[in-house]
Amino acid sequence: MDKIQSKKLLNHYSAWKYLVLIVTIIVMLFSALPTWYGEDAAVQVGAKAGLNLTPIELRDKLKAQGVEVKRIEVKHAQQGSANNSEGGQTLIVLNDDSEQTLVKTLVSSMVSEPKELTLALVSAAPSWLQNMGFEPIKLGLDLRGGVQFLLDVDVQPVYQAQADALVESLRQFLREQQIRGVSVRIDSTRDDAGLQVAIAFNDAAQSANNARSAIRQFMQQSYPTWQLTNADNGLVVKLAQEEQIKLRNLTVQQNLQIMRSRIEELGITEALVQRQGEHRIRIELPGVQDPAAAKNVIGATASLAFFEVKESGSVNAQVLKDKSGNPVYVARTPVLGGDHIVDARANIGEMGMAEVNIHLDRIGGQKMSEFSRANIGKPMATSYSEYSRDEQGKAKQTQEIISVATIQSQLGDRFRITGAGTYQEAQQLALLLRAGSMTAPVTIVEERTIGPTLGAENIQNGFAALGLGMGITLLFMALWYRRLGWVANVALIANMVILFGLLALIPGAVLTLPGIAGLVLTVGMAVDTNVLIFERIKDKLKEGRSFALAIDTGFDSAFSTIFDANFTTMITAVVLYSIGNGPIQGFALTLGLGLLTSMFTGIFASRALINLVYGRDARRHVRV
Repeated sequence: MDKIQSKKLLNHYSAWKYLVLIVTIIVMLFSALPTWYGEDAAVQVGAKAGLNLTPIELRDKLKAQGVEVKRIEVKHAQQGSANNSEGGQTLIVLNDDSEQTLVKTLVSSMVSEPKELTLALVSAAPSWLQNMGFEPIKLGLDLRGGVQFLLDVDVQPVYQAQADALVESLRQFLREQQIRGVSVRIDSTRDDAGLQVAIAFNDAAQSANNARSAIRQFMQQSYPTWQLTNADNGLVVKLAQEEQIKLRNLTVQQNLQIMRSRIEELGITEALVQRQGEHRIRIELPGVQDPAAAKNVIGATASLAFFEVKESGSVNAQVLKDKSGNPVYVARTPVLGGDHIVDARANIGEMGMAEVNIHLDRIGGQKMSEFSRANIGKPMATSYSEYSRDEQGKAKQTQEIISVATIQSQLGDRFRITGAGTYQEAQQLALLLRAGSMTAPVTIVEERTIGPTLGAENIQNGFAALGLGMGITLLFMALWYRRLGWVANVALIANMVILFGLLALIPGAVLTLPGIAGLVLTVGMAVDTNVLIFERIKDKLKEGRSFALAIDTGFDSAFSTIFDANFTTMITAVVLYSIGNGPIQGFALTLGLGLLTSMFTGIFASRALINLVYGRDARRHVRV
């Protein structure tokens, strides 16, 4: 039987397979190296801070205060950008992490705008490694420290908007049906049922009954989610409890998506945004040590709306103030709201003024096209609104007209608005609009800053457990499997290198404390692959086959078992990642990647090494 099998070229890999293996390990090694170097504390001086010192002068001033810096980098503004006149950013990288707050305090006295100073963490890897595009693994809040916000979503304005729309619709219905003697208003009485709409009849009994019947029929057909109850001389309309819950859930969910978009716009890819309770949102921003900029964007609730301008003194209009405080009469209902904006970009116009280029969705484009076609030569007002909290904690809306422009031609889904202020203010407005307009005001009710000290302790303990587990595993494999043990150990080390490299390369991948647990678990799974293969090889040797033939049949027969075991575990990892949040996703990510790298190194890399060393060994009765 061995003579027949010997005609087959056993345990042979083509040269391109070895090339793929070597290139993969080298690339992953370079990708993993920045994580080994870690990160340095730094202070970032913004372009608008007004720092009028050269890097050498700045270094000398800090040295005079007893602070030694590692390096000072100046990032010049790109040619043609709006910040050319203001220079670029300055990054002060420190030798001692504990001096970060001290340096910020010292530099704040050297600039005109201390608010432009932020604390940061930068890679400590050599510049040649950074120039190749490799970065350290992004760490979660439990490992890196950072900021945690708890936001409260006020859904009352959403109920208010529903009630306002109902009141307008009822009044329009009464006008069309020529029903008189009926008043419709929002009842200021608020209870657990939410806002109420009061309908009062002040006419003869017969006409009141007819009006009552007509209103009931209209409500059943057009507003079935509102409940009608009889009251003294009228009706009371309340939003059904089920509909209130549905609206609340939709509002919180939409605000969740908008928050994620805004944080992505800030460049914080490893943030955690999740719902907490009925109407609160928890946000974790790892690595953000100075949360002022993030807080301004996260807590902002901005929206644009476009109104038809009415004549001064018009009765069927609402009055909004412009930036100068002058009244502007506009229609009560906007032509278009900010929810139709899909993109917004700040730009400098032909006259050197800041403007915001707006891109609408399909429905918004159609509405704007129809309105502008019918109102060429007439003015259209653009309003900017935002929510804030008063001293009693109640949400209040501030709305002002930022521009009134005459419609020169039919507009489509792309146009521009002016009056947003400076270029920086236009950029901020564009960011908020591009990331989404809040459907309800949000308020930061809690803010916690988690220092990196606890994170450093978690990293030390986690990687100590990883090192201990890996060391014991390497010792066991070397003693138990002797000839093949060193192959398993090399494959295990290669597995960890590739896994760390992948975590650093994949966008959005974040390493958390449960993720380190996933790394420890990966060590066991990687060795388990080799154990299955080696045991199959030992079984084939007991059957009297040669070492080379036992290797060939051992790998082939173990593959299906290894694949089935890893595939079923991968299903669990995918489910955990898809439905989990934060730390659970971190564990699922390392678990899933560990499964892939374990199969790659345990089957492919181990086979490559064994083929080179033992692939032609025709001896029998070899002890493995």
